[in-house]
Amino acid sequence: MPQQDTSEIKEKILSVLRRRGPSLPVHIANEIKTSILFASAFLSELVAEKKIRMSYLRVGNSPLYFIPGQEYSLEKFSQYLQSKEKDAFSLLKEKKFLIDSRQEPAIQVALRVIKDFARPFKREDKIIWRYYKIPESEFKMKIPVIQIPSEEGDKQKEIDKELSIFDKKTEKKKVKKTPIKKKKSKKTAIQQKKNEKFFSKVKEFLTEKKIEILDIENFSKNDLVLRIMENREEKTLIAFNKKRITEADILKAYKRASELNLPYIILSLGEAPKKLGNLLKAIKNLDKIEKLE
Repeated sequence: MPQQDTSEIKEKILSVLRRRGPSLPVHIANEIKTSILFASAFLSELVAEKKIRMSYLRVGNSPLYFIPGQEYSLEKFSQYLQSKEKDAFSLLKEKKFLIDSRQEPAIQVALRVIKDFARPFKREDKIIWRYYKIPESEFKMKIPVIQIPSEEGDKQKEIDKELSIFDKKTEKKKVKKTPIKKKKSKKTAIQQKKNEKFFSKVKEFLTEKKIEILDIENFSKNDLVLRIMENREEKTLIAFNKKRITEADILKAYKRASELNLPYIILSLGEAPKKLGNLLKAIKNLDKIEKLE
């Protein structure tokens, strides 16, 4: 195809995006009267040229394409987020800022997945997530109105001062004025720490293998169930938080993957027992078992 024709097609795509905002390849293909395959190829070139951007969000299996500056329009597609991702999106939108270490592990992972809407920054060596429409500069809080004694009597004065929520001196003052919350039991805190450590180990494994986390189906102290994307194929990953897995664990993993209608991968903290490994090899090519009458 002549270079001029290619430039004209790309300009048509840019024109469509300026008018429509974030769009799917199928919409672009319909607008410029070409196949989805060719539209996708031109969109990829425009992304490489940094003239357009591609969303992390998926509508079905396809990303959205948009011109820089149209990011705010992505919010209307938030309905296509997966379950835990939706929870994280709604929570972040409501709170505007979330301190990573204070979130449950499932929300922590989901925040890392919804990159279109969650933007991280650091304060006092802590990771803070901000809703993408809220500037980082708003991460402040005002000291509440307090009573200050004077010669004429107690008067209310508002201290017009902003400070970080990590200001230790202010936190100490506030503790004196508010009821002390019950601390989590030592056992609960230890268990939560173990869960987070296990979750981090799974994340590191997947990152190393270049496997993408699509959604969190379940997370408990015993196991973690994720929907993942490996080599462009969607799968279920069941990670067991123990060194030795049993036949019951495999059946449990099989049942869960069957519910999602996906092939599955099993992870554990140790190698599969030799006996179990031999069993898996034995049934790998087994067609069926019949009763002899």
